[in-house]
Amino acid sequence: MTLRRREAIVGLLFVLPALLIILGIVLQPIISTFYLSFFDASLSKTKANVFIGLENYLDLLSDDAFWATIWRTVYFTVVSVGLELLIGISIAQLISSRPPGWKFLRIALILPWAIPTIVNGTMWRWIYNADYGAMNALLLQLGLIEKYRPWLISPKMAMNLVILADVWHSMPFIALILQAAMATLPPELEEAAAVDGASAWQRFARVRLPLLRGAILVALVIRTVEAFRVFDIIYVITAGGPAFGTVTISYLTYLETFTFGHIGRGAALSFLISAFTLAMALIYIRFLYRPEDRAL
Repeated sequence: MTLRRREAIVGLLFVLPALLIILGIVLQPIISTFYLSFFDASLSKTKANVFIGLENYLDLLSDDAFWATIWRTVYFTVVSVGLELLIGISIAQLISSRPPGWKFLRIALILPWAIPTIVNGTMWRWIYNADYGAMNALLLQLGLIEKYRPWLISPKMAMNLVILADVWHSMPFIALILQAAMATLPPELEEAAAVDGASAWQRFARVRLPLLRGAILVALVIRTVEAFRVFDIIYVITAGGPAFGTVTISYLTYLETFTFGHIGRGAALSFLISAFTLAMALIYIRFLYRPEDRAL
């Protein structure tokens, strides 16, 4: 046995315990869930699991309610992540220009992101409350409304208000990533563009923004995956209401599994979520990734 082969075996023995733990914690539940997705499984102990093959998947893909939930989730994801990206780039650019108090702004930016999502959802539920919410009080004092309003009784309004709460909580993540990336950019490029007569907007759009493509890709993939799987903030603020107007695909999985007791259908939903999430990540990579991003 050669020395290199012996070292490889010793290295494998060292990582084997950690590998077994990872396989047990991560891989085993995935396999079990995938296995259940082919059964008519229920939480009821009196009902035996019946193998039905791809029926759970076919039923979901032919269900209009499922596709309505998908489009609702896509709307949440696109609007939420889009606003976070626009606001995040703006704030990152502001911090990079180092105005008075920029250090305080960078520190304060961490606070919304550091708040747990459940706490954030509870806070915004109080803000939107029809009887004592801060939103009603502020709008009333500004003269924009004449009396307190129940903001969460309209499905469209409720979805947009949940998006607002999510943007406030998650936007600092994108802003901090982009600001950190901006700090590493060589200033000589923008200085040369300024000498050539480029305006501030031209320097940002044609010099700085292309160099941020790698950071933007990372931020978009992470936030899109999180937004598409959103559950906790909806659970706290609206519980999927009104009239199922804020039910997203993850919340539908929760309802199918734990409220309706359809474990097999819920397992199939979880794998469909994974497929849609992977597809969106691949789309981002296809349109944003460049070979030179490896160096970023």
